[in-house]
Amino acid sequence: MAVSNKVIISCAITGSIHTPSMSPYLPVTAQEIAESALGAAQAGAAIVHLHARNPVDGRPDQSPEAFEPFLRVIKQSSNVVVNLTTGGSPYMSVEERVRPAEVWKPEVASLNMGSMNFGLFPMLKRFKEFKHEWEPQMLENSKDLVFRNSFKDIAYALNILNSTGTRYEFECYDTSHLYNLHYFWTEGLVKAPLFIQTCFGLLGGIGSHPDDVMHMKRTADRLFGDNYRWSVLAAGRAQMPVAAMAAAMGGNVRVGLEDSLWLGKGALAPTNASQVTQVRKIIEGLGLEVATADEAREILQLKGGDAVGF
Repeated sequence: MAVSNKVIISCAITGSIHTPSMSPYLPVTAQEIAESALGAAQAGAAIVHLHARNPVDGRPDQSPEAFEPFLRVIKQSSNVVVNLTTGGSPYMSVEERVRPAEVWKPEVASLNMGSMNFGLFPMLKRFKEFKHEWEPQMLENSKDLVFRNSFKDIAYALNILNSTGTRYEFECYDTSHLYNLHYFWTEGLVKAPLFIQTCFGLLGGIGSHPDDVMHMKRTADRLFGDNYRWSVLAAGRAQMPVAAMAAAMGGNVRVGLEDSLWLGKGALAPTNASQVTQVRKIIEGLGLEVATADEAREILQLKGGDAVGF
């Protein structure tokens, strides 16, 4: 099978949306994040998408120093592609969010392509008991949260990171985000092949119905033609159905505890690797092959693991 036809599995290890009280399996410390990322890579993830957390209370931590311990371990122990967040937490400034990727110069960095409402408060209906005061406050405050990613913010990130050779996972939560990316592409600020992550099921963005998936794919096809590589992520229970749909349509997939804490109905995922294993079974059940890390580098035209800053 040609490398270009293989399916790239990304795994988002911890994120900033879920809180430690929601699952005992959510990686929080640097050691937990490193071990979980390496487990995901061993299970078949070609890319690991990384956030950092305060090891004491689990809140998001976007200081470059918080990333260093697990970046070193992952680099020394695996060939996996490292993708660092520039999303951080929606409550952070763009300057704070971009700093880890600026310092560590990964092969890939995520980049949100538009501002949006970011409603996490529905999780208060499911989860009632919290270990840390910040957790329910963060969820409640999202009733009035706009995740800012203005044209100025996006240009700021690109101006800093383009010179490092880092490429991007363009996170698009709605149709307008695809058009925003098209603007930056036509202006020459980003280059093909564009790695477009269409994101489904978060309150404030597009839903996770199959029609929504088709709409985003059709729009991206029309705007970018053969100049992009398509991937999907979906929140919560939609994670695996949307991944299966995208894989069957020739796309790539993202799973991980950042996007969903669950492995099935009522069953928490015990590891990130368990979700990677589950989606790999879906992909291979469709008669498709999973891309290795080096094959993902070839497909996305990445700079290589020897050119990062860690």
